Amino acid sequence: MTWYTDGRLHFGLGIEDTFIPQSGPGERALDEYELTGHYERWHEDLGLAAEVGSEFVRWGIPWHRVNPARGEWDWNWVDSVMGRFAELGVRPIVDLLHYGTPLWVEREFAHPDFPSYFEEFAARAADRYAEIATDYTPVNEPMIHARFAGDIGYWPPKLTGESGYNTIAVALADGFVRAQRAIADALGDRATFVHVDATARFAGDVAGEHRALVELQRAQSFLVEDLVTGGVGPEHPLARSLAASGVSDERLAWFRENAVRPDVMGVNYYPRHSTQLMQEGVSHAGGFVDPWPTQDDGVAGMAELLRIYADRYGAPVMLTETCVTDSPEVRIAWLDDSVACIRELREEGVDIVGYTWWPLFDMYEWTYRHATTPRERSLLTMGLYDLVESPGGLDRRRNPVADRFLAQATDAEANAPRGGGR
Repeated sequence: MTWYTDGRLHFGLGIEDTFIPQSGPGERALDEYELTGHYERWHEDLGLAAEVGSEFVRWGIPWHRVNPARGEWDWNWVDSVMGRFAELGVRPIVDLLHYGTPLWVEREFAHPDFPSYFEEFAARAADRYAEIATDYTPVNEPMIHARFAGDIGYWPPKLTGESGYNTIAVALADGFVRAQRAIADALGDRATFVHVDATARFAGDVAGEHRALVELQRAQSFLVEDLVTGGVGPEHPLARSLAASGVSDERLAWFRENAVRPDVMGVNYYPRHSTQLMQEGVSHAGGFVDPWPTQDDGVAGMAELLRIYADRYGAPVMLTETCVTDSPEVRIAWLDDSVACIRELREEGVDIVGYTWWPLFDMYEWTYRHATTPRERSLLTMGLYDLVESPGGLDRRRNPVADRFLAQATDAEANAPRGGGR
């Protein structure tokens, strides 16, 4: 029996690990581990996760650091962190790709050899940490990757439009499949794959003037997962779009022949960001373009998406990211409401295996990359621990959300297998 088949509701945390190491005029490198001081405070940080009852931590390997040049590898820092995971008995769910590529990969995801580069990285990581890490998320939030890097031109390689989205999505899916297969080769049946994607809901004028855009973006939100699971054929809603972007029938057939599946399907849901409000008479570019009008549909939106992903991919589901950026009191209210909703869904028979608060400690807004202000101006108050500027760096200060998370995570009766102990 593996952890996700024991019937319990498992609680974990994430450490924000967005890496966009490329910089240029008006653009700073974005490395959340550097911004939050995690490179220096990793030992303390993992201890904090254990203190609040976290069974697992979604945590990413900084590819750009361990593979600073083609053929050059430096695992020393990651070795230490993995040793700490083993010491604490906390399960790492390893993010292999959380947005960035090493600097030497020209044109990033659009490089023709990106999939093979990524495959090598995955194989080396899985082999090196085979005794500690068996749970992997090959590509975190591929929909956001494709949107930011291949539709709106916000992140490298800054492609744009529907064709750009398709180009990045197919490249990510190719690397995804190869990475998962390489990990499975290294770990055998001990490997567990937690596929994770952001979610896209739409409210308001979804059937009127914005219907075509909504239908397109709904289909795009599933595209990478549909590709890697072999679900893109002639009847797929994006089949014509992919063909127009130069994706051949042979390429799509390769995905069907080499399909990989999630053991757990991860759903990221933020009540204030996951539902885009389509307004009549307003021109919407869609897809995370500022300003992005949203609608907070709370636990109703979360429940809807968990059901959709469970039905679509036929796997247990897990809430792999959630929070609100607000005061501790508002965060606690969302924590309680979202956990209660998940427990209700489990009672109804939805196979939900995990809950992840993201992040463990505060993080910095992605707009830091294009800002010129000090990092504290980009702080997002999201965590169980506040980041506090001090002469020695960034201190971690526990806030009341941590106590509430601990209570929820250690409620053995409420988290028991469905029907058990009630």
